Formats: sequence, structure tokens, C-alpha cells
Amino acid sequence: MRGAFAVARRRMMETAILPAAPNSRTHWGSFWTIVSVMILVGAEVFGVALAAGWAIAGLFELGDVVSYILMGLFSLIGLYALILLWRRAVKVEPINGRG
Repeated sequence: MRGAFAVARRRMMETAILPAAPNSRTHWGSFWTIVSVMILVGAEVFGVALAAGWAIAGLFELGDVVSYILMGLFSLIGLYALILLWRRAVKVEPINGRG
């Protein structure tokens, strides 16, 4: 009885895991993982950038214009950090077939 179940289970597992198409060079699992991380980290980084600009301008009573300038400056720094994160993430988890 046990052998019959093992054979049936092995056949089910073989059909459940389908190999990628030979022409497919994009690793979609890695791609979506990186995109998900970028969305999560990006929301945090830009939230901190806007909050820091607002808080610093409010703390030193610098006014609205300086507040917006600081928010923009910190957002650019955050964008640079996200670009670096993207480059490092693609090195660790390649999204194309070249590795």
C-alpha cells in the first residue's frame, strides 16, 4: 500500500513543478521579490525624508519654503539610496539569465 502512494505522490510532484520555458531568460520570482522590496523600502525612505524635512524646518522655524526644499533634498537622497539598493539586489538575485 505504501509503495503505491509513493509512486502516485512522485508523479504528482513531477507534474506540479514545471520547468521554465527554454527561451525564458527572466527570473520572474526574483524580479517580483526585488520589486516588492523596493516598494516596501521606498515607502519607508520617502516617509522618513518628508518627515525629516518637515521636522527640521519646524524645529528651527525655517518656514514653509525651506521645509519643502528640505523635503525635496532628503527625497533625492532617498532616491539615490533606492538606486543603490536596486543595484545590490540585482547582484544578489539576478533577474536575467546572465547571472
